[in-house]
Amino acid sequence: MTVDQDVPPRRSDRTRAAILAAARERFAADGYAKATIRAIAAQAGIDPSMVMRYYGSKEKLLAAAADFGLELPDLTLLAPAERTVALVRHLLDLCERNDTMIALLRVAATQEAAAERSRFLVANQIEPLIATIEPDPELARQRAGLLATQMLGLALTRYVLELPAVVAMSADELAAWMSPVLQHYLTGRPD
Repeated sequence: MTVDQDVPPRRSDRTRAAILAAARERFAADGYAKATIRAIAAQAGIDPSMVMRYYGSKEKLLAAAADFGLELPDLTLLAPAERTVALVRHLLDLCERNDTMIALLRVAATQEAAAERSRFLVANQIEPLIATIEPDPELARQRAGLLATQMLGLALTRYVLELPAVVAMSADELAAWMSPVLQHYLTGRPD
């Protein structure tokens, strides 16, 4: 028996998708603390009990809403000198088009589900990326963690704290400033 590719999604799939879309918008616009289950449900056009039925809690809803790929560039296809510039530009682009990334940054310091999701992204997306250019698993893990400190710090200061000097810089300027530090994390050794 073959599955018909034109079968419409089940109502529960549409409801989940509507909840996640509304949650992403509310978390990004209002932050975790101010986004309410009622507001998310109203935006999704459903009863608030349905949000709880599908996700159980606001914290679990945030974790589900923050389930996205970083779409990182393949570093093996780039010359070593181009890797860090590509990473900075990619991060800036991702933050510009993904409000959920910013919402996750806003609440990761205070909500365990967001912190766990952030750790998951580093462990399951950044570490494997670094492992493509660093054969030692322990060094790859360390390099990924240190790279994350800089990349998340840049995103936090530009998009959450909105430090004027960082906001005013162009992508080219940020890449020029950040690249030497990131390059050290990718290939350098501690002294």
